[in-house]
Amino acid sequence: MTKGNINVSVENIFPLIKKFLYSDHEIFLRELISNATDATLKLKHLANIGEATVEYGNPKIEVRIDKEGKKLHIIDQGIGMTAEEVEKYINQIAFSGAEEFLDKYKEAGKDAGIIGHFGLGFYSAFMVAEKVELITKSYKEGTEGVIWTCDGSPEFTLEPVDKTERGTEIILHIAEDSTEFLEESKIRELLTKYNKFMPIPIKFGTKEVNDPDHKPETKKDKDGKETTEPQKKTTVDNIINNPNPAWTKLPADLEDKDYKSFYRELYPMQFEEPLFHIHLNVDYPFNLTGILYFPKMTGELNIQKDKIQLYQNQVFVTDNVEGIVPEFLTMLRGVIDSPDIPLNVSRSYLQADGNVKKIASYITRKVADKLKSLFNENREDFEKKWNDIKIVIEYGMLSEDKFFDKADAFALYPTVDGKYYTYQELFDKIKDNQTDKDGKLVILYASNEDAQHSYTEAAQAKGYEVLLLDSPIISHLMQKLESTKENITFARVDADHVDNLINKDDTKISKLTDEQQTELETILKEAIPSEKFMVQLEAMDSDASPFIITQPEFMRRMKEMQATGGGGMFGMGNMPEMYNLVVNTNSDLVGEILSTKTKKKQERLISQSLDLARLSQGLLKGKELSDFIKRSYDMIK
Repeated sequence: MTKGNINVSVENIFPLIKKFLYSDHEIFLRELISNATDATLKLKHLANIGEATVEYGNPKIEVRIDKEGKKLHIIDQGIGMTAEEVEKYINQIAFSGAEEFLDKYKEAGKDAGIIGHFGLGFYSAFMVAEKVELITKSYKEGTEGVIWTCDGSPEFTLEPVDKTERGTEIILHIAEDSTEFLEESKIRELLTKYNKFMPIPIKFGTKEVNDPDHKPETKKDKDGKETTEPQKKTTVDNIINNPNPAWTKLPADLEDKDYKSFYRELYPMQFEEPLFHIHLNVDYPFNLTGILYFPKMTGELNIQKDKIQLYQNQVFVTDNVEGIVPEFLTMLRGVIDSPDIPLNVSRSYLQADGNVKKIASYITRKVADKLKSLFNENREDFEKKWNDIKIVIEYGMLSEDKFFDKADAFALYPTVDGKYYTYQELFDKIKDNQTDKDGKLVILYASNEDAQHSYTEAAQAKGYEVLLLDSPIISHLMQKLESTKENITFARVDADHVDNLINKDDTKISKLTDEQQTELETILKEAIPSEKFMVQLEAMDSDASPFIITQPEFMRRMKEMQATGGGGMFGMGNMPEMYNLVVNTNSDLVGEILSTKTKKKQERLISQSLDLARLSQGLLKGKELSDFIKRSYDMIK
């Protein structure tokens, strides 16, 4: 038997492991199973190149709980170790002292997951164990098994042991403060979280299944009644993982049903099927595989993120992929696997890493190319899905310039009539009719089809095309389009009277004289609250509405942009709502208001007209709405 001290100058590294890594203590199982997987895959490689003369077979990793003995076993059939290798790999930790350890820890950041990063994978066992035994036998001929034991002090023992099969068994004697790791439910939870797609089968107990060799017979009794004998059961290993997940296969080997089946495997509680998927597969200038899914989305911005799972060689790393996946794609779901991303890294490390930036750029390009091909292959289907995916595409156009450029080929601009245009198609369609006197193309839109119906109708009566743009970030996107595309502007249909939305300089003549207009303005300003409405007299068609409420495009858009984060100016988000009240001087009703000599009737006509205009904008509520209804009944008695 050999006794000795672990070769570290830290007086006792184990309290440090407990103290500094305790918040991540559950990852010990991930680390130990990753080691077991590496040992197994290394044996496979050596067998394939002829350096190992043993039969590789169908090895598995077993996790076993001994609740009574307060032990947790992790067993592999991998490469194993000789006594010399145990000395080299287990007893010599690559630290010169506690100070260096702490410096590296601080540098990596509290959330860095320092264990794997600094070669402490095996020693993570001491976060939950008061004693660890390692029983191992090398695949090499003529070697004997050894057992290494350590109780959490720098001292260890190493002695021969009777072990006939190659591989390694780690036995964790679970500490009193970590007995949760003796619960079957807890271990199953961790295996499912971290090791669900590991490339080597992981056995965790057994289960009963129907015996495939037994086909129950159906017999008739003497009365002719049929009875079927019970199905025989058989006990098999309970393999907790899927060693060959869809993303590890070639797209040519998968059908649509395979992708949908894998989606259900990833998200068992998600009942809606994804709209479509994107299979990522690249080996230069970095390695990356994965599958991203577009789920059906609402227009809400507070969409659940953290749905994309990041793996490193099929080992789960995190579902916080910001910094790896472009932010606009974090609303998608799926898996990304890259050996070029370390298992344990800090957020700042990721953001500065060159490979990570290349990966983000590649994913952006791949998603854009896939969207373009889906649009080209089946435009009708793409249009049907537009409302469910537009929030991702619009967000991408806002946040990624390269995506913005590519999106011209597939980003859609729907109309209130249910037609869909690309930007170029829209431009060609409206350029002749919707260019103003200054040569600027005015793109009209509604954000709420019902609330702005009368304004939309007025615009369509002039032959204008009206888009329906209703996502929460559309104000930001319009701002970007106006600054990127040449000589265009967006205007909501209720931003002004229809004749002013696209000013073509064909001004109408008012029926009223200048004196009458001054008198009318005085009457209106006395009756209409100036803190809410700016009165504007306009000469319009006589059959146009007498009173029209509008809100200037710039003012409203800045408020909307501030409400959805950024873009607001000068505290506009906190300013009270102000509207323009456009009064049609050619309306018969307006003429009646001016000619009425009874003050009471005049006020009633103004109040009724103003409330009708407010009603058309959804601005009449509460007591004011009740008063309007009562006044309306009184007028028709």
